[in-house]
Amino acid sequence: MSYFRSRLRAFRYAFQGLAYLLRSQPNARIHATATLAVVALAAWLALPLTSWALLVLAMGLVWSAEALNTALEAAVDLASPEIHPRAKEAKDAAAAGVLLAAFAAAVVGFLVLGPPLYARLFAP
Repeated sequence: MSYFRSRLRAFRYAFQGLAYLLRSQPNARIHATATLAVVALAAWLALPLTSWALLVLAMGLVWSAEALNTALEAAVDLASPEIHPRAKEAKDAAAAGVLLAAFAAAVVGFLVLGPPLYARLFAP
């Protein structure tokens, strides 16, 4: 198999993982809605590239945390099908990672979007 073909296959697997994430995880659908809302608002506000970069990094952090959380939950379920306190701790810690990423992204969103949104809505 050629190198190029193996790279295409790797991308296909990644997109299958993204599709699984959106199909199986309600929180991923919430993240998708928030992502679309932030992108639409940032476009409407005509933000500069540096602001876009901060927003993209924040959204990427949340999506990465959600993907890793989902992967960890699946691996824990496979390794420990029965309820076990250590499995719960691993899943809870992974979920906390998503929560922390989402909180950080919300702060970035507020700092980046807040001032131009306020100026657009309330400036004389």
